[in-house]
Amino acid sequence: MQLNPYGEDAVNLAADLANRRPESASELADRCRAAGLTIEARVTVDDLSRSQAALNAWERIVDATGEQERADLLNRMLAEAAAYPRLTSHSGTGWHLHYRDAGQPLGSVLFTLFAVGTALHLAGRGLHRLQRCEVIECGRAFADTSRTGRQRYCSHRCANRDAVRRHRARAAAT
Repeated sequence: MQLNPYGEDAVNLAADLANRRPESASELADRCRAAGLTIEARVTVDDLSRSQAALNAWERIVDATGEQERADLLNRMLAEAAAYPRLTSHSGTGWHLHYRDAGQPLGSVLFTLFAVGTALHLAGRGLHRLQRCEVIECGRAFADTSRTGRQRYCSHRCANRDAVRRHRARAAAT
């Protein structure tokens, strides 16, 4: 079975790229390939620029202050990004669904991937499932993929760091 690539993996790639922005077209291509994206054309500086615009739009969604604002920003991104859905079987990956026109450059692919993937993630799991790490000095964006929907930290490292901080504060208070 071919799983829909427009979901958790897409929103996690958006978070990864937003938290550590690629500095070159080749870095963007390498990180996208490492995340499992099939890249069919040469990645250019224009792709890097378009991906930066996609990440800027995506981070505005992360930082939205309420569900309606988040939905409005995401709808704007979807309107700019999405074409009609179509079945495709490129690069020998089997038949699967794409929400974009064929032959798009990587920057446009990422814009659509982030928009549709984030929409599917939030619609399926809840609009609160996109946020920033609660460790103030971290602030990394992440998609909450936990079973309970109560993830507060971007990683186990930040969760542990905050737990140690709270423990030391309680110990110092007594």
